[in-house]
Amino acid sequence: MFGGQRKDVNGKHKIRGDINVLLLGDPGVAKSQFLKYVQKTAPRSVYTTGKGASAVGLTAGVHKDPITQEWVLEGGAMVLADNGVCLIDEFDKMDE
Repeated sequence: MFGGQRKDVNGKHKIRGDINVLLLGDPGVAKSQFLKYVQKTAPRSVYTTGKGASAVGLTAGVHKDPITQEWVLEGGAMVLADNGVCLIDEFDKMDE
């Protein structure tokens, strides 16, 4: 695993050390299998697909608890992968 280094510039502002990767390729060249392999090897990772998530659902979602009948805020994939790896497969099929 690799990553960037966070920087604190003279105590005025911070620069995140996050690295973002976009993986492109023709159909059938094992992009999904590569993401699943990263999920298994990374100590903290969340895997989701564009079909199963919306852009809003990546950050948080609200649903009604079936037992208490109260509205509950639930963290999405990006929240659960904090300081880890968030893997989004089939990004182009995501609903807005």
